[in-house]
Amino acid sequence: MTMKLFDLAGADPKRRFSPYCWTIRMALAHKELDVETIPWRFIDKEAIATSGQTKVPVLVHDDKWLFESWDIATYLEQTFPERPTLFGGAQGMALSKLYCNLASVIASQAIRLVLVDIYDHLTETDKVYFRETREQRFGMTLEQAVADRDARLQPFRDGLMPLRMTLKTQPFFGGDQPLYADYALFGVFQWARCISPFQLLAADDPIAHWRTRLLQAFDGLAQSAPGYD
Repeated sequence: MTMKLFDLAGADPKRRFSPYCWTIRMALAHKELDVETIPWRFIDKEAIATSGQTKVPVLVHDDKWLFESWDIATYLEQTFPERPTLFGGAQGMALSKLYCNLASVIASQAIRLVLVDIYDHLTETDKVYFRETREQRFGMTLEQAVADRDARLQPFRDGLMPLRMTLKTQPFFGGDQPLYADYALFGVFQWARCISPFQLLAADDPIAHWRTRLLQAFDGLAQSAPGYD
């Protein structure tokens, strides 16, 4: 059984950098499910038109086209209950929503630290699309958006304190083993690692150690991806 996952890629098709696609790739590995990842770029809207929307991740399983990382994860949990659980039960699923929302907030803060680096790794046609849409979103040029990133780095790191405090007493947010909550947060840091040399985390940060544990998980699935260490 092989699924297909449309996975955001840069000019180099091996450089995959969507935080939400990485979340699902880790979830699929956790579920011990094989997946064929298909490099997808911002302008490739037609390739996923069957899903009825224009963003990745998009997972194709048999005749089902699934999108939105949360919906994909819950589908995997319900469709393959005999495989390792992503949530650890109904209560864990409910709590995982908090971690997913937290990951989205962190991503919204991190993007202004890496915008130009994303742009530098895109195809020429994607560069045009990315610059137009992101500059419209932020109301400034990409270069202006990252101009003060050195000054904003420490406040960003300070805002991660709740994660850091949790990881001082347990190796994963799921406890002794990672769960979907870990993958939702990991996707953000793997996204930045894959696309930008700008270091979001200090080397001695407990969050960095947690990230390393997940980089090495599943036979180094995430660590083997092109990125910046």
